[in-house]
Amino acid sequence: MKLYRRNFLKTGLAVASGIALRPFKALSNTNLQATEITKPIVLSTWRFGIEANNDAWGILKQNGSALDAVEKGVQRVEADPEERSVGYGGRPDRDGNVTLDACIMDEKANIGSVACLQHIKHPISVARAVMEKSPHVMLVGEGALQFAMRQGFPKEDLLTKASEKEWREWLKTSEYKPVVNIENHDTIGMIALDAHGNLSGACTTSGMAYKMQGRVGDSPIIGAGLYVDNEVGAAVATGHGEEIIRVVGSHLVVEQMRHGKSPQDACEAAVQLILKKFKIRQQDYSATQIGFIALNKAGEFGAYCLQKGFNFAVLDEKKGNRLIDADYLIK
Repeated sequence: MKLYRRNFLKTGLAVASGIALRPFKALSNTNLQATEITKPIVLSTWRFGIEANNDAWGILKQNGSALDAVEKGVQRVEADPEERSVGYGGRPDRDGNVTLDACIMDEKANIGSVACLQHIKHPISVARAVMEKSPHVMLVGEGALQFAMRQGFPKEDLLTKASEKEWREWLKTSEYKPVVNIENHDTIGMIALDAHGNLSGACTTSGMAYKMQGRVGDSPIIGAGLYVDNEVGAAVATGHGEEIIRVVGSHLVVEQMRHGKSPQDACEAAVQLILKKFKIRQQDYSATQIGFIALNKAGEFGAYCLQKGFNFAVLDEKKGNRLIDADYLIK
């Protein structure tokens, strides 16, 4: 009876998740020694990942750490006033406040995160400070701002004239209708494997434009927007955060790699599960985009998205920096 119960639970969990379990096949040190490892290597989401990768590569090519590289890389996008979905220049919430979310994770499972942070240009660096200089892993709102200022981060006005003009135009109708691959193009996520064989990741965003005050998406949530396991691999997500949170998306991708899937197959499994959840709820997904990128310990990478339009940037020594259109589920 006990054996039957164990088998029933194992089968039931597999069916409930919609993803078949496979025997554990994570890359061991022995396997890695027999594998041609691509390192260093860095991946990031969307077209702005090209420039972000270049900044990260400046650290990686000097045998620097993946942690330093991903922080440096995403800072490039955070500081760009022309970018409407991340950091300085990001579109505000419906009350006109630019609120930022970010998280960071290193090879030792150290984590730091901030959410609903205002007036600080580089939330990723505040997240790292939370990780390294506080007893906590996540700070939000006014508390996050006060912590940042105590750490020496300058308080700034992040609402640019261009973003303010767009917001005031939006107020005329106040219709919240995100446009797929434009309004879902809302995150710079970066994962890297350094020359020492260590993985780290970073994720930062201003979230969806004209969101409700206090809304937090997947980006600052470890396991949803970002997850790193130095024995297995790393993954980061972009798109409609509520749907990514629903399946703890980045953790799901890494766990699929732990059980033997390639980075590509792991990303596909996560997107397929998200679509399944949409159908269970009988919810329209036509205006939604979800994308994942993943990287394993061998430097193998993959990406997948819900529908056409997501791209990502990859940089390594052999092939240089390139932008790749991800394959997609709904065709």
